[in-house]
Amino acid sequence: MRKLLLAGACASAFTLACSQYDTAAPTATDNLTAKATTDIMLSASNPFAKASSLDYTTPDFSQISIADYEPAFTAGIAAHEAEIAAIANDPEPITLANTLVAMENSGALLGRTMAVFFNMASLISNEDYQRLETQLVPALTEHQANIYLNPALFDKVETLYNQRDEYQGEDRRLIDVYYEQFIRAGAKLSPEAQASLREINTRLSSLSTQFSQNILQSFKDDTILVADPAQLVGLSDDEIASLKAAAEKAGETGYLITLVNTTRQPILSKLEDRALRELIWRKSAERAHASNDPVILEQVKLRAEAAALLGYDTWADFKLADQMAKTPAPVLAMLSDLAPKARAKAEAEAAAIQAIIDAEGGGFIVAPWDWAFYAEKVRAAKYDLDADLVKPYFEFNRVLHDGLFFAMNRLYGITFKAREDLPVWQEDVLAFEIFNADGSSVGLFYLDPYAHEGKRGGAWMSSYVDQNLLRGEKPVVYNALNIPKPAPGQPTLMTFDEVTTLFHEFGHADHGLFSDVKYPSLSGTSVPRDFVEFPSQFNEDWDIDPEVLSNYAKHYQTGEAIPQALLEKMLAAHTFNQGFDTLEYLAAALLDMAWHTIDAETTIDDVDAFENAALEKYGVDFAPVPPRYKSAYFSHVFGGGYSSGYYAYLWTEVLAADAFAYLNTKGGLTRENGQDYRDAILSIGNSKDLMQSFEQFRGQEASVDALLQRRGLLSKFK
Repeated sequence: MRKLLLAGACASAFTLACSQYDTAAPTATDNLTAKATTDIMLSASNPFAKASSLDYTTPDFSQISIADYEPAFTAGIAAHEAEIAAIANDPEPITLANTLVAMENSGALLGRTMAVFFNMASLISNEDYQRLETQLVPALTEHQANIYLNPALFDKVETLYNQRDEYQGEDRRLIDVYYEQFIRAGAKLSPEAQASLREINTRLSSLSTQFSQNILQSFKDDTILVADPAQLVGLSDDEIASLKAAAEKAGETGYLITLVNTTRQPILSKLEDRALRELIWRKSAERAHASNDPVILEQVKLRAEAAALLGYDTWADFKLADQMAKTPAPVLAMLSDLAPKARAKAEAEAAAIQAIIDAEGGGFIVAPWDWAFYAEKVRAAKYDLDADLVKPYFEFNRVLHDGLFFAMNRLYGITFKAREDLPVWQEDVLAFEIFNADGSSVGLFYLDPYAHEGKRGGAWMSSYVDQNLLRGEKPVVYNALNIPKPAPGQPTLMTFDEVTTLFHEFGHADHGLFSDVKYPSLSGTSVPRDFVEFPSQFNEDWDIDPEVLSNYAKHYQTGEAIPQALLEKMLAAHTFNQGFDTLEYLAAALLDMAWHTIDAETTIDDVDAFENAALEKYGVDFAPVPPRYKSAYFSHVFGGGYSSGYYAYLWTEVLAADAFAYLNTKGGLTRENGQDYRDAILSIGNSKDLMQSFEQFRGQEASVDALLQRRGLLSKFK
């Protein structure tokens, strides 16, 4: 069954399993399914009525319209309720097959509808998608509550749990996971407490949707139209042409700058006009405050109340209980320990920047909008590196085929076959079928590389079909990036950060693609938040493997390899500015923890004041280095599933850096190493204890030293 990510108390990567329909009172689900209470059949002409006939049952995007979703959801929820009623009311003796396995097989129509809709809502959203999402999410949240708060169903799950010692392997794991999900959803609460939890979760799901839609609106509103090209001094001719093309596409005259979804804006590293830099930064840092501040304040209050109902002191205590960290204490200890060290490094970097400002007679103290511009000058002085000299060696198609695909072939033996015959959701999307070394198929991979209208910011991986042996389904996954699309006829020349992001996101993709488990709810990336970033961060570093680099870092016009001197400067600069990078990340992660370690009795009424106090409390209030995300556009935390979980990027980087360093002691990029890692980490999904699996692969606990070395901070931290 399709994994349902919602914003309620049970909003982890849970499988939407099954439920008996609660007919006690009219509900949001009633409103959506009223027309289907007696007839749950869906018109055969609806593309979701049956599984796609395309290879791997990948969706036929050419046949799907916005009008198809609502009837498919209506029928899907009603059909799922009927399936669940049969499971919950089955008079036969309780078995794994007639309870949990039946739950795993339920909800096919709803699952395939959700898979397409929620991915499209991130990839090609418009007012129609936003309207429908606003309507659907509360109904789906309630449907999920009907599953986990169904007493007859929970009795069956609890019976299996009490017999769990009779089961082994994935069967035992499935029982443990389901039981924990039911408990965390409130299955043992009183009816009154369950009713309160339902109400809170429904409201939280609506608030999460509202937050995300406000961010999408901010992307439309938070643009800067530059009339005078003299203000763009510092940009290349191609970059200026791209801004002009963006303005023309928007029906404007001039040069249109569009913000990305972090506080840091890449364009600031080049613009000489300080007033324009400040305008861009302020537009970025102040975005969505008016619309999202009230959403945040209500969210954190309701999350704290939900946690209290479930017996936890704070939302962070609740969220971390089923993660690797278990409690907030080790998270705060890790972040707090690194904060003063990262700040000291950032202050040293700021001093170097200030020295250049003073030497040039700037007459001002470095501000956030100055950092990137002058950091590039420091980088150039220290490494004699001009970023524009590097980009011609990172042309998108060569990086993709001769870099990423080459590395994955050397490591795992897989090959990629372009599937131009398959429909895609946007004209620039690429589709590939992936094969093992023996010719057997792995699955399908889509890549949506460019920023385009309706697409949310950032980069991510998701799936349309999750691997499972239960139904013999192979995975269909995609990566979404937001590389600026060049002007027509121009090549896509990537920054090295964009190259790293491409490798990072495919680490998520291969986690989904290489999954080899029986049950859908244990498949692929259905793992704790503080493990899921491990495969992606591990995959990043293959972009600087000498064999891989030499294969793809070639001039897009001449084909000549990147000069050795330039390559050495680039690699030396790879850990440059890590004080800034680490501190801005820590500030965001600590801000996330601050919001979610308040109790249900605490009331907050000013987002800015809370942010400032939290940053000061943890010693990360360094003015030139703001948090990577301020609260109003912190989509991971208030619009996605990372509340109390943003720390996970650093937590898993410890695992990733340690694993990568370990493989390099064994020969690095080899098929043997790739197979060992694939078998131990990528193939197991959540079917085993993940820390035990890591330590068995590694032969010991992870060491932090590789992380500090990776970030170029080892000498500073020792």
